[in-house]
Amino acid sequence: MNRLTLISHHLCPYVQRAVIALAEKSVPYDRIDIDLANKPDWFLAISPLSKTPVLRVGGHAIFESAVILEYLEETEPHPLHPADPLARAQHRSWIEFGSSVLNDIAGLYNAPDAMSFEAKAVSISAKFAQIDARLTDRPYFAGARFSLVDAVFAPVFRYFDVFDRIGDFGMVANKPRLSAWRTAVAARPSVQNAAPADYPQRLLDFLLARPSYLASLGKTQGLDQGDGSSSQRSRT
Repeated sequence: MNRLTLISHHLCPYVQRAVIALAEKSVPYDRIDIDLANKPDWFLAISPLSKTPVLRVGGHAIFESAVILEYLEETEPHPLHPADPLARAQHRSWIEFGSSVLNDIAGLYNAPDAMSFEAKAVSISAKFAQIDARLTDRPYFAGARFSLVDAVFAPVFRYFDVFDRIGDFGMVANKPRLSAWRTAVAARPSVQNAAPADYPQRLLDFLLARPSYLASLGKTQGLDQGDGSSSQRSRT
């Protein structure tokens, strides 16, 4: 069997999806982190969209995280999708929904002013309300069983662990099932190990280095007064 190699960036939430799935399936793999601000030629040759992650399977490359997750589902044990075709299709739909939340998060931390920041915060809050309405009281998205939807939302929730250090923006407020889901997902070993141990500080450094409204809030609180040791690693 071909050895798998995951080409990644230490802050990329889409990489975390793949890492979580590989861990849940107990699949061995190699990992190569690259600097997205200085992409090597060999990476550009195998990543037509110039994005991480890329999964190298022997001499072949697969790009886009959703495609990588589906490939792992088709080729590796311990499926994370439900067996029923309709339920499986619904999960794929919610995975796309998770990607739209990540897009809003990028818009949030890049927003240059309070008005555009608030617009993104409202959009994220509304999407979280939609999810909260369909969740149950059981720990994961589909109940007792961890699924790919959980893997997709895990890096979404990790952003909020850092956002919460900057301020209470109300996006997760009054959503009890979402909050319980966030807690259950965060406790999963595959999620905890999907990023470096100092990921929260790396992410905070990255956020504070941007010319954004969120960064100005963090700097007002003095959150940029750390040693800055990870700021150079935090470019994406």
